[in-house]
Amino acid sequence: MTMAESHEPLVLIISGPSGSGKSTLVKKLLELPGTMLSISATTRPPRAGENDGQWYHFVAEEEFQRMVERGEFLEHARVFGKHSYGTPKKWLDEARARKKDLVLEIDVQGAEQVRKKVPECVAIFIVPPSRRELEQRIRARGQDNEDEIGRRLERARLEMERCVDYDYVVINEDVGRAGDAVRAIAQGARCRTAQNRNRVQEILKSFGG
Repeated sequence: MTMAESHEPLVLIISGPSGSGKSTLVKKLLELPGTMLSISATTRPPRAGENDGQWYHFVAEEEFQRMVERGEFLEHARVFGKHSYGTPKKWLDEARARKKDLVLEIDVQGAEQVRKKVPECVAIFIVPPSRRELEQRIRARGQDNEDEIGRRLERARLEMERCVDYDYVVINEDVGRAGDAVRAIAQGARCRTAQNRNRVQEILKSFGG
């Protein structure tokens, strides 16, 4: 039995402002054996280099609303008042069936919904080292106009005020160290008593008595 199979599957939430580097850290987290990514559904159009089904499943607004009405989402929210994002429940079911830890990259609204439905989840908030650094990262992507950059920075401030609701905070000043931190958090969570209770009970049976 591998380490990933010896504990009850985890739900690992990664949140953070746009430009904080959370997607890069999700990739670092997925390097751990026994993890899998929850692919979000979104109504926004794909960006250059994005393929449907890799990180996002791109759907029309009408289809997204039908998915909401059918109760297919673990969480969903509208971001910046424009596009909707949601986590299909099927990924949680699949992760549990495959005995893998499920990694969700979602915003603070979605994280709040998931924590109510899956209270044993582990929530990690990614913080940029400074406002200046965050603005530089957003500008370097070349995807937003001045108004959009302003909205993203204000949203970042509001989101960072919510980091106190999370189990862990990782300041992404150095991506190598931050990657080590998120993996260490996941590995530590795998050793929680609640995640290993059934396995320990099996071991106890081998002692007899």
